Amino acid sequence: MRAALAAVDGGLLVGRFLEARPDVLGTPGGPLTVLAVGKAAESMAGALGRGPWAHARSGLVVAPRVTGGWRGRIVALESAHPVPDARSVEAGRAALALAAGVAADETLVVALSGGASALAALPAPGLSLADKGQATAALLARGAAIDQLNCVRKHLSALKGGWLAARCPGRVVTLALSDVVVPVENDPSVIGSGPTVADPTTYGDALRAIDALDARGAVPPAVVAHLERGAAGGLAETPKPAAPELRRAHWWLVGDRRDAMGGARQAAEGLGYRVEVMESPTLGEARVAGERFARRAERLARRAPGPACVIASGETTVRVHGRGRGGRNQEVAVGAAATLAAIGSPALVASIGTDGIDGPTDAAGGVADSATVARCAGRGLGSPAAWLAENDTYRLLEALGDLLTTGPTGTNVGDLQVALFA
Repeated sequence: MRAALAAVDGGLLVGRFLEARPDVLGTPGGPLTVLAVGKAAESMAGALGRGPWAHARSGLVVAPRVTGGWRGRIVALESAHPVPDARSVEAGRAALALAAGVAADETLVVALSGGASALAALPAPGLSLADKGQATAALLARGAAIDQLNCVRKHLSALKGGWLAARCPGRVVTLALSDVVVPVENDPSVIGSGPTVADPTTYGDALRAIDALDARGAVPPAVVAHLERGAAGGLAETPKPAAPELRRAHWWLVGDRRDAMGGARQAAEGLGYRVEVMESPTLGEARVAGERFARRAERLARRAPGPACVIASGETTVRVHGRGRGGRNQEVAVGAAATLAAIGSPALVASIGTDGIDGPTDAAGGVADSATVARCAGRGLGSPAAWLAENDTYRLLEALGDLLTTGPTGTNVGDLQVALFA
């Protein structure tokens, strides 16, 4: 997993991409302005300040934590995630002002990564930050998928859904690190809520997303009224694919979950494991996905004798029913415990968020093995299923010493699962 995280360093991926496609940013020496937003903002912006593009000294970096020594004309702002706060609004206004100040013969380079939606948030006219924050929190609590969440957020924003690029007079080049898996993998309109690309969704789609999650009564009335007004034609829609103001906007993918799986694979092979990689993403309710992953991984491991490593990635969801603490990766691991106990030989499943943050906890994820069920019983902790019912996997894994903690990683390509079999 450490090797996987190293493989998705934002600076590494941006540098590699620009080495292969030096033409993307235009003529070296041309005027560039950099806007980096997301969990990988610092490393991605750092890569844009090296090599032939080292003259790109003007810009804005927005991240959950700012660790670099930014100086000169580069401004770095710390902001909030996953629920926006006043810092997010400040960052949103600064991003929009930066884009609007780019001249027609200049280029704005947008380094975009997961988390950008909350880190730079500018409510649409008539809405408050509290309205957006409460709506986001309500949808997250109901297990909203990233496409549902971003569809709503785009239609509550003056920045997302193509508005940033539409308000930039110059050329816009977006380099994106993707954490988006469904419904369309690496969908440009979903990564960071698509501030620089056309938005195919509508106000009506946002209302349907809220209703699909049975959340209409949980989001602020002002949000529902705003979306209903837009659906009735009373508000301008987000820029669509044919919008003339987006003709100078270009978008490139620099990395995704497959880069993380590739890093993990290389490390596992170096340790002598036979490796199987699941190309289809890990999706669905986390505890169910954990059991399903363990079963499928065992079948793949049986293809040949000897130690096997099975690698997968994706992004699951959690519907909160209990009062405990945990995260989707912790639930994936605990959800696999019963299946691992039945295998009859040493095996384990580990799952982490590549951003180092799993739900409202300080853990990146967790690990369960073929002895987890027995260890729970031996320590008087009861059944893993009971802890799952209370969404209290953090306390269980903490008691077992099976939390995986990395701290914020400065990158984000979704979640990574690894299964090992003797």
